[in-house]
Amino acid sequence: MDKVLIIAAHPDDEVLGCGGLLSKYQHSETEFKVIFLAEGTSCRYSDKEMASDEVQSQILRRNNFGINALKYVGVKSHSFYNLPCGRLDTIPILEINKIIEGEIEEFQPDVVFTHSENDANNDHRIINNSTIMATRPIPGSCVKTVFTYEISSSTEWNFGQKRFDPNYFIELSEQNVENKIAAFLCYSSEVRAFPFPRSPEGIKNNCINRGMQAGVKYAEAYKLIRTIV
Repeated sequence: MDKVLIIAAHPDDEVLGCGGLLSKYQHSETEFKVIFLAEGTSCRYSDKEMASDEVQSQILRRNNFGINALKYVGVKSHSFYNLPCGRLDTIPILEINKIIEGEIEEFQPDVVFTHSENDANNDHRIINNSTIMATRPIPGSCVKTVFTYEISSSTEWNFGQKRFDPNYFIELSEQNVENKIAAFLCYSSEVRAFPFPRSPEGIKNNCINRGMQAGVKYAEAYKLIRTIV
């Protein structure tokens, strides 16, 4: 991996999905960038409340959480687009495609990570769909490999539907797992007590579970969508 673009619907998705990966490779030659399409806060409020100073302040606070979280895993390059959380289905998909295509054109990643198509969160599914369109393997494209990742308390809660089926595992050290948890704890508004999956214990247990699938102590799981070798 030379340049890796991680595409996240909301601030915290990047850590839940790829925090171990980011920690593992933060001192390598790989260059990372994370982009956040939606703001992750306004879905808790009505349409009338979205423009209020209180909601806008919370959106800015969530963005600052994201900046601090990325410092734990060594990522300095990021973009926030603050599209309305939980309402990406009200935005033309072409508009989202253009954002992703613009980031790819500017950053020139060879690897892209995005949300799973098999997710309980509609924003996540929309970002997956848009990423797949924006990374079509046209001649001359810089993108050679596309992965999808899982999000705790979202991907695994897609009951009755096709489930996230990982086929690619990245082994993590205990320090990688601790860094992932520390980064997530920056999102104080999103942390809840165990057995909720977005708890320190829940995050570590998921790394243990994925590790057992791969025959190692800890791992993060991904699905390889396509690659050119």
